[in-house]
Amino acid sequence: MVQKKKTSSAEEEKSEKAEPGKKQKEKELTNITRKVAELETQIREGEDKYLRLVAEFDNYRKRTLKEKMELSKFAGEEIFRSLLPVIDDFERGLEVIDKSSDLKAMKDGINLIYNKFKEFLSQNGVREIEALNLEFDTELHEAVTKINVTDTSMKGKVVDVVSRGYTLHDKVIRFPKVVVGDSFEN
Repeated sequence: MVQKKKTSSAEEEKSEKAEPGKKQKEKELTNITRKVAELETQIREGEDKYLRLVAEFDNYRKRTLKEKMELSKFAGEEIFRSLLPVIDDFERGLEVIDKSSDLKAMKDGINLIYNKFKEFLSQNGVREIEALNLEFDTELHEAVTKINVTDTSMKGKVVDVVSRGYTLHDKVIRFPKVVVGDSFEN
């Protein structure tokens, strides 16, 4: 048995001498195989992380979409709640109109409700766009018609407001419809 070991070790020496790079190639192949296995593991981990991230993002997108829908659905809730006292005042005013014959008192009541409503709009960022006797501005005014004016200083200016315009926090939500002064030459 001892001779067999010597023979096999002698054979190994011969094969190493005959093929000196074989062991080196086997080591390199083993290292490459190990590196490929490590890279495959990293790829699987990366794919798993990617899939989890995609799922997380999809859940985030769905959640924010739902929140936006709820927000837009109930966005005006506070404004309408604040508007309810004005409606109550209108209802009381309508009851008084049926029972009262005092025109001045009814007019005063309607003016109070109107002023309360204007104050409500102001508190919520709604402002009236000034137009009367100002230069016509296409960015702020919508011309309905032109009218001949005798005073040349009123040419190109707003001489009448057909319907008022309003801004909400400096964004125009309705342009005022205006009549613009012009001098027509015959």
